[in-house]
Amino acid sequence: MRQDEAQGAGTTFADFVAGTVWADVAAQSHEAKRSILNFFATALGSANDPAVTAALRTLLPFSGAATSAVIGRSERLDALAASFVNAVSANLLDFDDTHLDTIIHPAAPVAAPVLALAQARGFSGQAVLTAFILGVEVECRIGNAVSPGHYARGWHITSTCGVFGAAAACAKLLGLPADQISNAIGIAASQSAGIIENLPSAAKNVSVGNAARNGLFAALLAAEGYSASPWAIEGPLGWARAMGDEPDLGRLTGSLGKTWEIAKNTYKPYPAGIVFHAVIDACFTLRAKLGGRIDDIASIMVQGSALLLARGDRPVRNERDARVSIHHCAACALLLGAAGVTEFADATVFRPDIVSLRQKVRAELDTSLPDGATRVMIRLTSGETLSEIVMQARGSLADPLSDRDIEAKLRDCARLGGTDWDIDRVIDGVWRLDELADVSSLMRAHG
Repeated sequence: MRQDEAQGAGTTFADFVAGTVWADVAAQSHEAKRSILNFFATALGSANDPAVTAALRTLLPFSGAATSAVIGRSERLDALAASFVNAVSANLLDFDDTHLDTIIHPAAPVAAPVLALAQARGFSGQAVLTAFILGVEVECRIGNAVSPGHYARGWHITSTCGVFGAAAACAKLLGLPADQISNAIGIAASQSAGIIENLPSAAKNVSVGNAARNGLFAALLAAEGYSASPWAIEGPLGWARAMGDEPDLGRLTGSLGKTWEIAKNTYKPYPAGIVFHAVIDACFTLRAKLGGRIDDIASIMVQGSALLLARGDRPVRNERDARVSIHHCAACALLLGAAGVTEFADATVFRPDIVSLRQKVRAELDTSLPDGATRVMIRLTSGETLSEIVMQARGSLADPLSDRDIEAKLRDCARLGGTDWDIDRVIDGVWRLDELADVSSLMRAHG
């Protein structure tokens, strides 16, 4: 079908975003609040991370009016810079929410600019929730349409698709008409980037920050009259084909407004890549079976899909490597019986007993296991073997974290992040977000 015979995806999304009101998304608002609560948890946990501090030092001299908070800190920046920093901090710990069909982490690139813009312009919590839900829908549908080939080619899908969600959400918040929302989405297509090779480094977080900032920038440009192709996503020389394969148009716009991608969102109990969670769960169970016989372990075999091996069969040189390491996840779960933020920090990563146990771990492909599943087999020096298989990890849709679990996660992250923000006020504010006349009350350290 020629472009002049069909409506572009950008136009379809724009009509949907422009025409959607609170009543259409209210049923999704509880899940949106869970996602935003988890966003605050991860951002607070990284508030004083050196990468966040370095980003602040870089941006502060160039920031415009200091309208928007840096979560967990006292500094304020303009909305574009705050979007960047808050998206970086929310993504740093590998503890953010996950859309399992695509492995997109939806909140960081969308919540960061929406909250920064809302704070700068005085928008209500209900407007924020509406925009956030729509932004997540757009980013995840675009991710669905190019998965799994896009990620497999090396594109960091949270960054590359997150910019579309940020653009759509910010355009909605600004009240732009459909034609300008379409332009914002098209402008975002020219700002999409992020590579898997950088996952074990802070450069990964830069592309997530850019997705947030660039999406807001795209919406602001569209509001000032910038235009873009309505086929910027799926056109013959558009984003999808340039960065992967021909998109699945059914997954792109089919049943739009009838099914909601945010309903598929999941939340991590462990600050590690999502594909390693089943490894951790299996090792927790095996640890109980071992009954303290850790020193008797001769070897550990972890079996899983090609994605698990591609992401995690790697040497561990620092805490970032540890968060995407099969070997470290197995070692800390077996030896320590825990896999929280502390277990992935440098002090634990370089413990001699952890290093020694990591060296006993081997990874092996098992094509019968789907992504997110694993089998762990332990052989003892006596020759005895123990085995455990996990098909659905804790935190998955089959075994989700509760609201109270996410609250506890936020409290733990805030404590570890060393912030002085009033955590009870943040938790209460997120749960009452749709009642807030102005989200600025949520975005400050104290009431």
